[in-house]
Formats: sequence, C-alpha cells, structure tokens
Amino acid sequence: MDLLRIVIAIFIPPLAVFLTTGLGKHFWINLLLTLLGYIPGVVHAVWFISRRQGQRTLSG
Repeated sequence: MDLLRIVIAIFIPPLAVFLTTGLGKHFWINLLLTLLGYIPGVVHAVWFISRRQGQRTLSG
C-alpha cells in the first residue's frame, strides 16, 4: 500500500499525504509546498510516507 502512496505522491503529493493522515497539519504543509513548487511537495510527501512506514515497522 505504501508503494501505491509513493506513486501517487509523484503525481499528486497532497492526495498521498491525505491518504496517509487525513486533513492534518502535514496535509496543509504539503499543499502549501506543492503550490509554491511542485518538487518540494513531492519530496515532502515521499519523505512523510517513508517516515510513517518506518515508525509502523519499528512499533510492531
């Protein structure tokens, strides 16, 4: 599922973050970054999804 989110993050970064956390602060940060420049939005989305995946793996 995370691989699908990363693919979505490449094309529509805010949607990928939304699918991961919902309408939280990271969604709004990502939306702002995407509006300011597409690449920062993609980087933030991939980083955020990867970080969340690592936390789930470590916690059990």
